[in-house]
Amino acid sequence: MSRPFSPATAMRLYYNPRCSKSRAALALLEEAGHTPQVRDYLKNPPSAAELGALLAGLDSPPASLVRTGDTAFADSGYSAQTLDRERVLSLLLDQPALMQRPVIQLGTHALIARPPERVFELIDSRQDSDS
Repeated sequence: MSRPFSPATAMRLYYNPRCSKSRAALALLEEAGHTPQVRDYLKNPPSAAELGALLAGLDSPPASLVRTGDTAFADSGYSAQTLDRERVLSLLLDQPALMQRPVIQLGTHALIARPPERVFELIDSRQDSDS
């Protein structure tokens, strides 16, 4: 059973166990002494509110949260150029497998950890702003 997520202070890793970058990001976090809440977003897809919070906290455009190179995306009827916030929400609610991975969320901020070492960019930036 997963711990409750407190958006104000918690660290969550949106994770796919079959993805080597997800596994690497988790390993890096754990080696550095962090214990993120791990969310297998395929088994437990994010709600509209959770996706909205991720999009609001991202350091990149909403379309970056979508795996636009995936065959399922090509079959979705969308194009990368038409992916605004509402279309991203709709698409990911319907097809959570199209969510980019891994994604780390720390408080109200989020980042796509590609490459996995990017997890520390978010952690370092949040620690700097807290001091």
